[in-house]
Amino acid sequence: MKLNEIIEFKSSPLIIERLNEFGFTRIFAEGAVIFKENVYIKAIPIVTSGSVRVMRMDDEGREILLFYITSGESCIMSFLDGMHHDTSKVKAIAEEETQILFIPIDKVSLLIKEFPEWMEYIFRLYHERFEELLDTVNAIAFKKLDERLFNFIKKKCELMKNNTLYVTHEQLANELGTARVVVSRLLKQMEDEGLVKLGRNKISLV
Repeated sequence: MKLNEIIEFKSSPLIIERLNEFGFTRIFAEGAVIFKENVYIKAIPIVTSGSVRVMRMDDEGREILLFYITSGESCIMSFLDGMHHDTSKVKAIAEEETQILFIPIDKVSLLIKEFPEWMEYIFRLYHERFEELLDTVNAIAFKKLDERLFNFIKKKCELMKNNTLYVTHEQLANELGTARVVVSRLLKQMEDEGLVKLGRNKISLV
């Protein structure tokens, strides 16, 4: 998909030309790690097709989902880490086959000076990601795990545009930061309540 079809800069269409000129494209298979924690960010990713999940790991190696990045979006965390020449605080994984345009850090600074719209784009993404992080914190602090799990399944179905998820209980547990046995018990309870239908490595919304 062409960049100008997913991101629109009305006042300066030239920025699309600059992004294509400065950037390089890579395609990642489903499950591929795009960047890891504790590595230096050398280029900012812009998703041009597919989707990416951004995870955070604690000191004990447990991971939790922070947010998703979809077509036309970038990872604000990598932007901040890259601009400050710091290491990544998150891990990004391709949720499906995903194409990404990478903009080298030194070119990002040039874009900020040349195009105010670029900074507006970054601030808009920052606002959206901040709200999603607040939702994650609120869910962890105030919602029961069964509600979090069901909302997570619904959100993931919306992201994939499919009422059936092909995912293991272990994967769900990792993304929610809990144990597989807990997820399996809650899913069975949801199936008994008629909310979902379970299959081998798949979950369907009813």
